[in-house]
Amino acid sequence: MRLFGAALASMAVVAGVVTPAAAATTTSAGDWWHPKAGLSWQWQLSGKIDTSVKADVYDVDMFNTSAATVSALHGLGRKVVCYIDIGAAEQGRPDYKDFPKSVLGNQVDGWPQERWVDIRQLDVIKRIWSARLDQCKAKGFDGVEADLVDAYQADSGFPVTAKHQLAFNRMLAQGAHEHGLAIGLKNDLDQVPQLVGDFDFAVNEQCAEYHECSTLTPFIKAGKPVFHAEYTVPLSKFCPESKRLGLSSIKKTLELTAKRETCPA
Repeated sequence: MRLFGAALASMAVVAGVVTPAAAATTTSAGDWWHPKAGLSWQWQLSGKIDTSVKADVYDVDMFNTSAATVSALHGLGRKVVCYIDIGAAEQGRPDYKDFPKSVLGNQVDGWPQERWVDIRQLDVIKRIWSARLDQCKAKGFDGVEADLVDAYQADSGFPVTAKHQLAFNRMLAQGAHEHGLAIGLKNDLDQVPQLVGDFDFAVNEQCAEYHECSTLTPFIKAGKPVFHAEYTVPLSKFCPESKRLGLSSIKKTLELTAKRETCPA
């Protein structure tokens, strides 16, 4: 699902907006949140964040979520993940102009205001990614969900291969870790075996609908959570398998509002 909206002491945050004083912080190896399999989660990318949902982890939009909201969630004992679409450029984002025309490809299917980016141009995308991670870290987030990291399986407008995708995804993971942030692998099921060691959790849409959930077990075997969402399949149809596999599963609407259904205990 792709939706678009519009040292730490030196980082200034006013009304949830990172000022130019913000800067990346290099962290030592392993110095970031390492979530454990079995955590519950909430995924909300539209509407005012409902902080009353009882979930261990909140996954919310980085640009549209203020530092105050992140702090409020921390006060409730939640970990907070920032959603960032980096495999495509979204016209509604404040840094859209930072994507050179040379990296903009075809429209993302179903999302006319998004265009795939040329992930082979690692240095270009890395600069944009790092600047976004600066904001994510300055707002106090614990981790990041990087979206659209499977361009090699799409009509992106560029001759992207699986090898290019692995290099790109590992660049994303390295950048997140350098900023002291955990990072989730979004979908990209075919590359789970190669990337499970680089990522701290997985985020998946509709693996039950497409009978693919077992491909995510390497994360569970590594003790890392799989945050899984379905849109149309009833809870009764996917919860038994989710429990057997150890997935953290919820049912959401396509709009990813606060509404959330969970598997029975």
